[in-house]
Amino acid sequence: MDRKEIYSRVDHTLLGQDATWGQIKEICDDAMAYGTASVCIPPSYVKRAKEYMGDRMAVCTVIGFPNGYNTTAVKVFETKDAIANGADEIDMVINIGDLKDKAYDRIKEEITQLKAACGSHILKVIIETCLLTDEEKVKMCEIVTQAGADFIKTSTGFSKAGATFADIRLFSGHIGEGVRMKAAGGIKSFEDAEEFINLGAERLGTSRIVKLAKAERGSADGQKEADTGSY
Repeated sequence: MDRKEIYSRVDHTLLGQDATWGQIKEICDDAMAYGTASVCIPPSYVKRAKEYMGDRMAVCTVIGFPNGYNTTAVKVFETKDAIANGADEIDMVINIGDLKDKAYDRIKEEITQLKAACGSHILKVIIETCLLTDEEKVKMCEIVTQAGADFIKTSTGFSKAGATFADIRLFSGHIGEGVRMKAAGGIKSFEDAEEFINLGAERLGTSRIVKLAKAERGSADGQKEADTGSY
């Protein structure tokens, strides 16, 4: 698979608690250089990132992150604030306790409200697959479809595990028409990325793909300098 195709599916991500503006600016530069789908960054950096990049790169941010147990009113406010600050895409975390309690209507209503707050902006729904049974994952495919969200997303990357090939296979058999899939967390190689795409993932949440590409480029540049005797 062409590397550019892989980059175009990547939400280039930095969500660490200790992320600085300098680090956010660097991933913005990298995203623009490699042609990723977006940068996925904390809400507090959305406005600066959008002002810095303008329309050259989509800005994605996270809502109710990483635990999902904020009230719906707070998530709606966060979403509206993020969009006002320039976010193009929203990745929300469901209330996993509600899913365990089988409060399906409550989850659907929350997603519906956030999609309304998003308007024409993309909404991705993070369900944290590593904490769920297959039955719960299938149920979330149904709920996400009914609520009108744009994507179902595997993971925050902040829990016990990230995306698996099995989860994307499961999603693909149960999501409704128009719902796309995002695999996130633990994507460690171009081979992993290609397999997720081949299984049907439209987006990949990862920082490692661009890091790998930069490392390869650095190695190639170093070898070129060695071959030509320039340093």
